[in-house]
Amino acid sequence: MIALVQGQLAHDGRDHVVLMAGGVGYKLFCPPTLTGALGDTLTAHTSLIVREDSMTLYGFTTAAERDLFELLLTVSGVGPKVALAILSTLSSDSLRNAVVADRPEILTRVPGIGKKTAQKILFELKDKLAGGGLDAVPVAAFNDVNSDVIDSLVALGYSIVEAQTAVQALPPDAPNSVEERLTLALRYFA
Repeated sequence: MIALVQGQLAHDGRDHVVLMAGGVGYKLFCPPTLTGALGDTLTAHTSLIVREDSMTLYGFTTAAERDLFELLLTVSGVGPKVALAILSTLSSDSLRNAVVADRPEILTRVPGIGKKTAQKILFELKDKLAGGGLDAVPVAAFNDVNSDVIDSLVALGYSIVEAQTAVQALPPDAPNSVEERLTLALRYFA
């Protein structure tokens, strides 16, 4: 198994990067968190998926993100493309919050995930994530007001990960109004 690749960024595609390491270019399918400028040295924690007709390498910024990817693969009906789509759309904390709060509507924001699949993922991950310090994740981060703020930010052109990060950065004593929280979230980007 290839667990780690460190090399210079030779190509940065929409859903992949090519890292040059030891004279070999490794194509890593990855979430948008694994990016850099051409020529930058990047370290990618990887997961090698071997199928009958292919060997595909997936790269992640952290080992924890890679482990979450591999955990998603244990859910029946979730393959590497769907797991990567989940991690490309939601942050690790957002996924953990969705599981703790049993909020399938958060997962349905991921392209290709319907309500049934979202519920299945939440059901199968609930016990698997329980031992991983899940209780330390603030569940309050995804109430209805914050979901409306995230939806508004996405409608304004921000990615869902950017919107979730802005909402998580709101102060604990932020007003409980969508308009006021949206204003504070927009200040985060300024």
